[in-house]
Amino acid sequence: MRRPRNLIVAGFFVFVFLGISFLLARGLTGAGNERSKVLDVLEAQARGDADAVLADLPACRAEPACAQVTRERVAKLRRPGDLEILNYQPSVQVALTRQTGTGRVAWRAGRSLPVVQCVRVRRDGPLTGGGVELLALSDPIGLEAGCRP
Repeated sequence: MRRPRNLIVAGFFVFVFLGISFLLARGLTGAGNERSKVLDVLEAQARGDADAVLADLPACRAEPACAQVTRERVAKLRRPGDLEILNYQPSVQVALTRQTGTGRVAWRAGRSLPVVQCVRVRRDGPLTGGGVELLALSDPIGLEAGCRP
């Protein structure tokens, strides 16, 4: 009688441990997913492809003023060569629920000088689906400047 009860209790704790581990793993990989999406939008920007940038920024695409500013910015920031991210600070380190924040990215393409921009991001944690949506990309800021939250 005592053995089945111990197995049930042990099984319950294993189930809880695995559940928490899964949620933490999903939460910790969110920054990598965010960085990947930022890389995609920056590659489109460096190519000068404003339509691709706006496809990656659906909230901005829906606002005519934001879309116009983004088109002008993309034309100004076109750079030849392979893009590399020099430094990326994610909007949120670990998100368990939906959070909106601002990331900071330093990048360059080819042999061009570095460009630093802020990226507004909405991230869902594992409790709310785990998705990443880029909301807006700023004008270039100073190399040592920070992004406002």
